Amino acid sequence: MLSDSVVEGPLPHGDDVAAFRKLWDQIAPVGRDPVSGGYLRFAFTEPELRLRDWFRQQAADRGMPVESDGNGNLVAWYGDPGAGDAVLVGSHFDSVPHGGAYDGPLGIVSAWLALDRLRERGTALRRPIGVVAFAEEEGARFGVPCLGSRLLTGELDADRAAALTDRDGITLAKALGDEPAGARPDLLARIGAFVELHVEQGRALVDLAAPVGVASGIWPHGRWRMDFTGEANHAGTTLMTDRRDPMLTYAFTVLAANKEARRFGAQATVGRVEVEPNATNAVPSLVRGWLDARAAEVATLDTLIEAIGQKATERAVRDRTALRLTRESVTPLVEFDGGLIDLFQRVLRGGVPVLPTAAGHDAGVLAAHLPTAMLFVRNPTGVSHSPAETAEDIDCAAGVARLADVLTTLAAGPQTTPDIEPGDAP
Repeated sequence: MLSDSVVEGPLPHGDDVAAFRKLWDQIAPVGRDPVSGGYLRFAFTEPELRLRDWFRQQAADRGMPVESDGNGNLVAWYGDPGAGDAVLVGSHFDSVPHGGAYDGPLGIVSAWLALDRLRERGTALRRPIGVVAFAEEEGARFGVPCLGSRLLTGELDADRAAALTDRDGITLAKALGDEPAGARPDLLARIGAFVELHVEQGRALVDLAAPVGVASGIWPHGRWRMDFTGEANHAGTTLMTDRRDPMLTYAFTVLAANKEARRFGAQATVGRVEVEPNATNAVPSLVRGWLDARAAEVATLDTLIEAIGQKATERAVRDRTALRLTRESVTPLVEFDGGLIDLFQRVLRGGVPVLPTAAGHDAGVLAAHLPTAMLFVRNPTGVSHSPAETAEDIDCAAGVARLADVLTTLAAGPQTTPDIEPGDAP
């Protein structure tokens, strides 16, 4: 649900925009493909490891110790991390194949700059602040989205995670350099709230003429692997009537998923496929595809998956093939903390748009364990997971300013809900 009106605060100063651009330019070239213009920053590969080194250097420049949780997640601490009730802020570095620059890294760059604002004001903290870089949020390398936050919270078993492999057969344990630590209740117990700033993956803020918004929640969503098996055979000598071609079942299922999603007002996407033996002149023996499905309600998502599975199974009988549908990850409906949302609207100069999203985030995982909220920064194209994803520097600077106001209230304000003007040091 959107707020009735949008009252924007003053635009950032030129110095704020310049500060954003200076820090942003340090990471913008890392992992960028010169042909597509998109990014190849897969978890624990060279580009993402370079960004992790950059993260550590940013922490060192500010005199902040960095803690690794054993799952690939990094936290830089401002204030005593042992004090508890910390405010965690940040996002992730990794990308989808040929993805955009802003999805993830904007939240980390903004966290550093917002923290700099607090330091410049001489803001005295009553709670420590942790800047976090989560691991493998996109799931582009090991197949499980929000991998780092799921391990941290115990939503993903460490043994199962250690055995996950990428397309080259490298296990997560090998990529990490050790077995994942798994659940860290000791670390979670020290965190009192999590705030994630993210580029909007849509165009609601464009339509509302607002540079910054607040997330109300995240649609239920998940990933399912579909294995269609048949019989490999010669493309020239095998009669059409004799074929057991899993590609036919796969193609029908993709079209059925599209039709059923439209029927239920949901989203269904098949964006990845693998074929064996993957030869032009051979009927395939296996077609493996991944279904991404999302809906506004859990019941709708369940009904959608059931309908797609039923239609695919019926088609497999006709094609004399077989289907195995495996759930890889599912995130239920996420409703962000109402108290934080109300506080954000009071602090951010007269209110900002409040809108839901169908995109998954580490904030969605942490929301089941501690008070969590998100800020969105306007994306003028509305496009994400693509080189066309972008954000204007002035909007990014506005996001930094509002994140700083939020952190001032959460980490430096009184224990009760404050009545302060944004930007004022308590």
